[in-house]
Amino acid sequence: MLLLSSCNQQELAEQTPQPPTSSARDPSIWPSLDLSAIKDPAVETQVARILADMTLEQKVAQMIQPEIRDVSVEDMRRYGFGSYLNGGGAFPNNNKHATPSDWIDLAEAMYQASIDDSLDGSTIPTIWGTDAVHGHNNVIGATLFPHNIGLGAANNPTLIESIASATAREVMATGIDWVFAPTVAVVRDDRWGRTYEGYSEDPEIVRSYSTAIVRGLQGSIDDTFLNDDHVIATVKHFLGDGGTQNGIDQGNNIDNEQALFDLHAQGYVGGLSAGAQSVMASFNSWHGEKMHGHRYLLTDILKNKMGFDGFVVGDWLGHGQIDGCTNADCSKAINAGLDVFMAPSDAWKPLFHNTVKQAQSGEIPMSRINDAVTRILRVKVRAGVFSKPSPANRALSGRLEIIGAPEHRAIARQAVRESLVLLKNNQQLLPLKPQQRILVAGDAAHNIGKQSGGWTITWQGTGNKNADFPGGTSIYDGIENAVSAAGGSVELAVDGNYQQRPDVAIVVFGEEPYAEGNGDIKTLDYQAGIKSDLKLLRTLKAQNIPVVSVFISGRPMWVNAELNASDAFVAAWLPGSEGVGISDVLLRTIDGDIAYDFTGKLSYSWPALPTQSNVNRGDRDTQALLPYGFGLSYGDKDVLSPNLPENSTTAAANTDSERVIFRKSVQAPFSALAGAPDTLLEMTSNVLNVDGLQVRTRDRDVQEDARQLQFSAGGQSIYVIASNTPIDLQTGFSSQTALRIQVKLEQPPSEPVTLTMQCGDDCAGAIDIADPLTAMPLNEWHELSINLRCFAEAGVQLATVTRPIELATKGDLQLSFSDITIAPSDSATACP
Repeated sequence: MLLLSSCNQQELAEQTPQPPTSSARDPSIWPSLDLSAIKDPAVETQVARILADMTLEQKVAQMIQPEIRDVSVEDMRRYGFGSYLNGGGAFPNNNKHATPSDWIDLAEAMYQASIDDSLDGSTIPTIWGTDAVHGHNNVIGATLFPHNIGLGAANNPTLIESIASATAREVMATGIDWVFAPTVAVVRDDRWGRTYEGYSEDPEIVRSYSTAIVRGLQGSIDDTFLNDDHVIATVKHFLGDGGTQNGIDQGNNIDNEQALFDLHAQGYVGGLSAGAQSVMASFNSWHGEKMHGHRYLLTDILKNKMGFDGFVVGDWLGHGQIDGCTNADCSKAINAGLDVFMAPSDAWKPLFHNTVKQAQSGEIPMSRINDAVTRILRVKVRAGVFSKPSPANRALSGRLEIIGAPEHRAIARQAVRESLVLLKNNQQLLPLKPQQRILVAGDAAHNIGKQSGGWTITWQGTGNKNADFPGGTSIYDGIENAVSAAGGSVELAVDGNYQQRPDVAIVVFGEEPYAEGNGDIKTLDYQAGIKSDLKLLRTLKAQNIPVVSVFISGRPMWVNAELNASDAFVAAWLPGSEGVGISDVLLRTIDGDIAYDFTGKLSYSWPALPTQSNVNRGDRDTQALLPYGFGLSYGDKDVLSPNLPENSTTAAANTDSERVIFRKSVQAPFSALAGAPDTLLEMTSNVLNVDGLQVRTRDRDVQEDARQLQFSAGGQSIYVIASNTPIDLQTGFSSQTALRIQVKLEQPPSEPVTLTMQCGDDCAGAIDIADPLTAMPLNEWHELSINLRCFAEAGVQLATVTRPIELATKGDLQLSFSDITIAPSDSATACP
């Protein structure tokens, strides 16, 4: 089969193989960076003076970073924490629709409490850190830029600096000082759930981008460094997170040290040289040793050899993963070189007291405490935290017109245009004349949440509606505006069932939003075993309607069948809030001119097989379907065979032997709801309070992979996992198939607990599970397994299930759950 052009073959031949794995250490590999431009003796004098007057408790408080859901303004007044954060999906007052003013109010209250010395004796200002990773993405109405994988395809460092500058201004407008960006992971296995957070599989782009984005966030070292328009940047995650075995999030990197530097450290060379003031330690290990406790890399290399004099912050309770540590007790991390514990949940309080005791006993040397606090204070002085007004009174704070400003949206729209990669354009179908009858189909066509992906308002990017993006445009919005202005006609039909036969169809489809480990997959086979989007493409093709596919994804995927069923195919990645940028490129102007050509080039190799998840630039022995650097422009000839092989040996994600309902998060097509039976609310953030029921995300194995339900006596609310379309739990399943729920009982039920499965109006089966729950030991994970026949005997039609889970009780009950599946079980509970 014809896969590559001759120039692409030559490029592959020039690539170099990867070095072998080894844990041997060689400090000579690492450079000593010249960071003299940001050093100032006056800063050091001020820091030393502040440090000399601090108590041990005040010093340790600078090293603890709690999260806004678990720390109050009074806690800040009592302890004087050096910093605090909002995790993905955390908002002021737990309100997803908190206004920019609400963010400012919280920033101001925390700041004033931190400088109030009435309880802790300290007047050191606190700073707020936030995950502004593709714009100020936690704030409703902010400009959302394409995720990093798309920006890598644009390969435009100047544009990246503009994006970072715009992001900094929107962050500053809400009174926040510090962002956890850029991510400089060099992704080597595309199954990793954070692939879209990496700019490229190759360090070349990553290094130049890191320099540009740090300069955009923090300002230029020469003149605008950390002035009123800029924020503190964080280069993350140190080190090797993109190279873990099998693409497993928080896994083990076994590259040798030369590869660790050549591949995974180049973003730090670029970012630190630009003056980055914080570095975030990674969850991953290097040859089995967790990075949060890796003294050699954190201290000997990053700080001593490379010369980094800012501070190292941990990731979400990452210190608790070190052998011998817990979330509340970890001297090893501090002694290894961690300066700030990221301590969400209720871990911050015992962690504070344990760290004080360890410093008093000498388990943590006072020299290490003083070094950590010196680094924190140094960054605060450089950032002007001691001299600036309070958050509500800073230069940009409260200027709400900055949030989603037209000039920022224009930058994002340009980024969308430049990130698009044209993979196929049979018979030069594109660009389209806007005067035609155009059908727009696919479930991502008019869905700003899906086109924006994870880290979008909520942590996983799920539960968002178009109304949550004021000022944003869906892909359909952009097409409809352009076609209507040109006198053409456009019809939106998600399922492809049009009212008037179109001249051409644009089908927008792709991955559901996800973040971090929730996005880890086993193969790159898109919609393995399901292929509903392929069915839509083939249905249109069978009617001789030309099909343009716009593929939304956080990684390159094996889509041979979808490519075959498309006349043109565009990799659009995760474009963010400015979907109009796609129509800019797909459509001609009213006069028939090409307004914008495709300029995006693959910064990730495109797989030839569903198992080809780790084919990268530099691999001699494995040929990609489309190589790093590939991308057609208008007028270029197709290089792909029109009949790519479609056979896949990969298993479906949800086969007849297992239907996943909840695994780390609710799985499509299901959604989670809670409330009174007639007023159910979708859970769109990590806390939902309704009458008599609180639903909250919890950590079991990884961040927020479980849910906690707390029912209160007298409440009227239920918890539901539902699908808009009926699910067949009968065909193909055996007599041993059960509903299997991983449960941790935290408070026994005081009344019956009803678990109901519904199959439409007046079709349901309810089971009381109070006895099997009560039989479980408290605060331990166990499996509750109920054979499906129990629900069938109670009245459920298993072929048409719409709600596999509906949980209700009139009494008190607290439990957490993680995995929920429909799968065979030999130990199902007898039918109650």
